[in-house]
Amino acid sequence: MSDTNQTAPSGATPARRQGTHGGGLLLTEDWLAVWVGLLVIVIAWALFASGSSIKWVAVAPAKWSSIGQAAQDLATHLPNYVALFIVFSLLFGTSLALLKQRVGAFLAAFLILFIGSALIFTLGAWVNASKYNLEPPLVALALGLVISNVFTLPDWFSAGLRVEFYIKVGIVLLGATLPFTLLVWAGPVAVAQATIVSLVTFFVIFFAARAFGLDRRFAAVLGVGGAVCGVSAAIAIAGAVRAKREQASVAITLVVLWAIVMIFVLPFASRSLGLSTAVAGAWIGTSEFADAAGIAAAQAYGDFARHAGGAIAGAPEASLQAFTLMKVVGRDIWIGIWAFVLAIVATTRWESEDSGVKAKPNGGEIWARFPKFVIGFVVASALVTWIASRYSLADYRKIVTPEFVAPITVLRTWAFTFCFLSIGLTTRVRSLSATGLKPFLAFTAGVVINIVIGYVLSAHVFAAYWNSLG
Repeated sequence: MSDTNQTAPSGATPARRQGTHGGGLLLTEDWLAVWVGLLVIVIAWALFASGSSIKWVAVAPAKWSSIGQAAQDLATHLPNYVALFIVFSLLFGTSLALLKQRVGAFLAAFLILFIGSALIFTLGAWVNASKYNLEPPLVALALGLVISNVFTLPDWFSAGLRVEFYIKVGIVLLGATLPFTLLVWAGPVAVAQATIVSLVTFFVIFFAARAFGLDRRFAAVLGVGGAVCGVSAAIAIAGAVRAKREQASVAITLVVLWAIVMIFVLPFASRSLGLSTAVAGAWIGTSEFADAAGIAAAQAYGDFARHAGGAIAGAPEASLQAFTLMKVVGRDIWIGIWAFVLAIVATTRWESEDSGVKAKPNGGEIWARFPKFVIGFVVASALVTWIASRYSLADYRKIVTPEFVAPITVLRTWAFTFCFLSIGLTTRVRSLSATGLKPFLAFTAGVVINIVIGYVLSAHVFAAYWNSLG
């Protein structure tokens, strides 16, 4: 993932933004997401250790079958929702203040985003929601797309659409639901699968783009955007190779286009093929082009399984777990690798060929581009592993899960919903239609390779490993 403020293609830039990049431990978006996520987990653990819980503030709608039931539940838990909004506002607002962003505009916009997310959450709690595929991630994305493309949103509202910050906080919280032993066991498989996909997809897109006569820097941005982490990777690589602003914008547009398509295609394709939750999650993690979109697809498939009455094999959470191991642990680490390698290539070969002057590559580039929130994810997982080691499996499920893990899972889902709704609200269909044919064809070649290789590796080569998660 990159450290950007917006994901709208029209506002993309490959340049670094002040206060969001670098290796500092405070004034960067990545590190602040880490501290916010870990602070929530530590507070939850402290309360749990003292015999209490954060369940009161980690509120979610109850299942309902009539509008009256839903309205009554919302009214009953209104103080909880108000408290949750205040907590999120303090955490996010303080972070943005440290990043020297517009806190007042953010809070006003976030209030609207929070209310919209609460209504989407409530719709997802309808007893027939799964029957009509009204899963919160998909509804949030679709609603956001409709609103952003039918209405003109005020400029100040964009301050609350912090897509990547929401997803980074959510991924750190996700670490609290994954024991570290699971990462150690399945991590190498995810890294091996990600390595195959990253290398093959990059070179397919790169050489296809070159065959169409596209500039090599443009080809590199397209290649890494498809091979690793979509929008984030495209921006990171554009900065590393000094690609043009419009080239990064086109790459981001293509990433957003295919990421949105895959949100809907992959869960339904997995369902049609009868894939288990873990295998589907691994396939989605291999084939999606953005963390937020992939999480939406993986969570949607987990929700399918939860309401399918046993028709889909595996635990519902296994879909999101496999996706995270495949995408966050496996593919995302390639952002730093590709940025470092391509920065060396660009500075020692491409730029010297253009200008005749050789420049030494910056050895710290890989650390500057490394997604720091992954560190928070691992630390959160290690903390939960330590807590779990003091309980038997039965006691962990009976005591730790409902009082400690489940409330964190609710907060994680809120963060993801903020992200999904923000993606829709920052995406313009018009910009998605102006990419040009050659970049589209080159990137689409990578899409096809991604899907095919991802399916073969997930459902056949490494199927035993992924199914063990479920």
